[in-house]
Amino acid sequence: MKNLLSLIAASALFFLPAAADTPPDFGDDSSPFANDGECDDPRFEGPGMTLTRLLSSDRMADATDCQAAWEAGQVTLREEDDQGAPIGSLICLFSNNAVEGCRATRPLPSANLGGALMPDFGTDTSTWANDGECDDPRFEGPGMTSTPLLDEDRFADATDCRAAWMAGQLSLSGN
Repeated sequence: MKNLLSLIAASALFFLPAAADTPPDFGDDSSPFANDGECDDPRFEGPGMTLTRLLSSDRMADATDCQAAWEAGQVTLREEDDQGAPIGSLICLFSNNAVEGCRATRPLPSANLGGALMPDFGTDTSTWANDGECDDPRFEGPGMTSTPLLDEDRFADATDCRAAWMAGQLSLSGN
């Protein structure tokens, strides 16, 4: 009888539903940023993501990069707001290579990366955003601009500051 119960229990494993880690539908490679080695789909987050602005047009349009990052454990699905935008991101629409408009979704608290808290980098609304140097006066280090820091650039140079932070070239200055 004991062997019969063990056999029944072992057989039941074959009839359990699929695991919750079933990969999502990655879509296709129709994004202009597809196949560049970085996941650009705003449904995902993690170290396999691009450091550039997330675009709603890249949703389900970078399949190869995102699937590779998923399989390597470098991205996970993000929680989305009621409009399908990832929570804690800046979603921008572009028309004729110009920003048509951006909207911020509800921000997440600072992410914990290996015990070090990653700060809220804000947006890319600074005049000096995307120039390869962090202009946010909250930071210090070799990733900073050499020009005078302006208070108006606080929380306004996200892409540059995030890239320098991830490269270990910034720390919070306490300002």
